[in-house]
Amino acid sequence: MKKTIAILAVSLFFNAFLNAQSITGNFNQMHNESIKLEGFDGFKTYPISSSTTDEKGNFKLTYSAADYGMGYLVSKNSKPFIVILNEEKIELIGQSLNFIETITITKNQENQWFEQYAKEHPLRERALSAWNYLEKMYAQEPLFSVQKTASTNILSEKKRIKAEDTSFLVKLPKSSYVSWFIPIRKLVSSAATVAQYQTEEIPATIEAFRAIDYTDQRLYKSGLLKESIENHYWLLENCGKPLDAVFAEMKKSIDAMLVNLVKDPKKFNEVTTHLFQLLERHSLFTASEYLALNVLNQNHCTLDSDLAKQLESYRAMKKGTIAPDMVFDPSFFANNTNILSKLSDSKAQYTVVVFGASWCPQCKEELPEIASLYSKWKSKSVEVVFIGLENDKNTFIDFAKNFPFPSYSDLKKWDAKIVKDYFVFATPTLFLLDNTRKIILRPNSVKQMDAWVDFTLKN
Repeated sequence: MKKTIAILAVSLFFNAFLNAQSITGNFNQMHNESIKLEGFDGFKTYPISSSTTDEKGNFKLTYSAADYGMGYLVSKNSKPFIVILNEEKIELIGQSLNFIETITITKNQENQWFEQYAKEHPLRERALSAWNYLEKMYAQEPLFSVQKTASTNILSEKKRIKAEDTSFLVKLPKSSYVSWFIPIRKLVSSAATVAQYQTEEIPATIEAFRAIDYTDQRLYKSGLLKESIENHYWLLENCGKPLDAVFAEMKKSIDAMLVNLVKDPKKFNEVTTHLFQLLERHSLFTASEYLALNVLNQNHCTLDSDLAKQLESYRAMKKGTIAPDMVFDPSFFANNTNILSKLSDSKAQYTVVVFGASWCPQCKEELPEIASLYSKWKSKSVEVVFIGLENDKNTFIDFAKNFPFPSYSDLKKWDAKIVKDYFVFATPTLFLLDNTRKIILRPNSVKQMDAWVDFTLKN
């Protein structure tokens, strides 16, 4: 039995060895220098292999079937040189990774196609931009609008350039990685251009983004996963529609993304976490709330505990919910002039509960701003209660002792009962409560809170 296992182990080793592929080449200006090959795995990169060039600049790097997709070569102080890692040997020559323009792929058809397209496509794009400029000039300027033949020729040349680009892509073998990668890369990189100069293409581009399958392993190995999400939602945010319409489009995109993701728990957690954090950073809280509630209602996937805590904040602490009361220990207030026994003891018509910390850069900016606005808010029956996520009493007192509003910390940081009761996962976090502790707003900034005061309590 042991002999059989040993033979099997040796067989697997040699099969893996035989299946390994290599990148060989010569960089004639790199002598005895380290070269690394790295690959992509979702939102992360990882090392595949490394080598050192010899006295003549020759080198060899290896990779396995698990690395198939996009990779890049890099050396000290150089820009990355992108390659397609497939089942064929890759050979290249050049001066150095510091001079990428000198590098040529001498062996590996897919990489040669990729190299050709990478050189030709930008030229076509520049030509199209020039023709678009001229097309508008010949259509709008009286000096040129009479030149019908020129306008026709411009339109004809634009069609020819687009057809040439499409023809190149159509001819690529459907089974090749490059035939999948180039259109996705082209889509992802087009968002800014489409939003600024080709607005008529915005609907089709958004639909193309929605068609991306976020469980596709090719996407995870492409280095485009992060950009495909961020550029998609950047385009939605900058599509020129009113904010309500933007949020409606974002909800459609979230629904489209989740269709396949619910079948893959690992990717589901990774992608939804990244998207949720992206929406939060951009203060797109209507969309992040929709994503949170949608994800929490999925029965097919087990959520990562950290993600679940973040998302639960929107379900447990959404507008209209009665927030938990807070019971305070008087000894944990920053000073003796603003002490409450319970949050419900506040006599104000409204209370802004602010979760923050001395170690939070944004809190250092926003809490003094709240302090400067406090007298105005207080005059309109808006109280402020600051909950500090701290673990050192002196640090907390130094930070909060001059705030004119009640400032409290039980020094348990994220483990504080108050923090857990309110499902706080980031600082600063603000809740606006009425005198029954009903949540009427989750302000995304001090400016939004102050605008609410000015607009709602103007009399």
